Amino acid sequence: MTESHSPLAPPMPSEIAALRDGGKPVWIFAYGSLLWDARLRDAPTEAALLRGYHRSFCLYSYDYRGTPARPGLTLGLDRGGSCRGAALRLPTDALDRVWHREMSGRLVYAARLLLVYTAKGARQALAFTALRSCADYVGRLPLDQKARMILGAVGRHGACRDYFENTLRHLEQLGFADAPLRRLAERVQALAAGDRV
Repeated sequence: MTESHSPLAPPMPSEIAALRDGGKPVWIFAYGSLLWDARLRDAPTEAALLRGYHRSFCLYSYDYRGTPARPGLTLGLDRGGSCRGAALRLPTDALDRVWHREMSGRLVYAARLLLVYTAKGARQALAFTALRSCADYVGRLPLDQKARMILGAVGRHGACRDYFENTLRHLEQLGFADAPLRRLAERVQALAAGDRV
């Protein structure tokens, strides 16, 4: 979820608006909090693999999960590798809600139509990928620094640690192993227990 310093989302590109206006269900690739968004809970889902991007805590959060003085981190799809997530089939009217959710405020994502691979074959899905050119892009911080930021940041939507652990729990419930996130979780837990090594 992006930051909300501005309430307006940019207009949808014509190729994405065409999905909404085509009258057919729209597929969205969910890799983080979209997996557990209560408004999307009833959406039909298929386990999906996206190639060319990986899940990463690579974006600062100065509002939702942190503050300017103590920023948190949020997930983005960063270039390279692959990512297991879910393809959500949404009715066309839900696309506007998802667009506003992901694209309002500070522009940190690029909306792309990408191929995802499911047990039923390849599907074109809308994915929100991290903008490496934006000021909020963190890149590859050391594991310990990421863990400390996640552990210590709280914003108006709650603690960054809660967001992190909720996402990890949902990924594991869905059977999506994510070794880098598991290592990060272990470091967060160690710091929370007082391990300063």
